[in-house]
Amino acid sequence: MKRAALLNIELSQIIAAMGHGDLLVIGDAGLPVPPGVRRVDLAVARGVPTLDQVLQAVLSELQVESAVVADECLDGPQLPAWYQQRQADGLPSAPQCVSHEAFKAMSRQAVAVVRTGECTPYANIALRSGVAF
Repeated sequence: MKRAALLNIELSQIIAAMGHGDLLVIGDAGLPVPPGVRRVDLAVARGVPTLDQVLQAVLSELQVESAVVADECLDGPQLPAWYQQRQADGLPSAPQCVSHEAFKAMSRQAVAVVRTGECTPYANIALRSGVAF
C-alpha cells in the first residue's frame, strides 16, 4: 500500500506516469486550461487548497529538473513566498521567468494542469520533471 502525501488519485497517477522532461502546471483558480490538456481541479472553496499546499505535496513525489513562472508573479527582485518556502523541498533556486502569455502557451504542452483554490493573481508554476539519479 502506498503511503504518500498525495490523496488525490488522479494527480498521483499523473505524477507516476510522467517521464523525464514532462511538464506539469499548477495554477490558481483563474488559470485557463487549454483544450485537450488534462485538468485536475482540486479547488473546494476560495483559497482551498492553496498553491503552496499543492506544490508541497507534488514535490514530495516529483523530481523537478526546472521550474517556470510568469514574470508578473515576481515582486521586484524577490521570488514569491510560496516559491521560496518550497526550495528546500526540491524547487530550483532560480526559476525561468516568462511572460504570462508565454506561460499560458507553454501550458498547452503540459501533461496536466492542476487548478488549486488559490485566488492570488499569477500564482502559477510549471514544473519540468527530472530523474532521481
